[in-house]
Amino acid sequence: MRIIDIKDAKKHLAQLVEEAANGDSFIIAKAGKPLVKVIAFSPSERPAKSRLGFLQDLTRLPDLDKSVE
Repeated sequence: MRIIDIKDAKKHLAQLVEEAANGDSFIIAKAGKPLVKVIAFSPSERPAKSRLGFLQDLTRLPDLDKSVE
């Protein structure tokens, strides 16, 4: 797999993105240390399901409208 320095990736980003979209994945490195792997996005991949409110059915709040004796 091809390794590209981050400075070169900045200069040729549009070309690299086009290559990755066509299936030619690569690694971006900084000072010789690999940082990220760039691969083509597959539209069939579903984004992670939102976890917001995942406990809503497990919690109960007191009914404050009832009078307390």
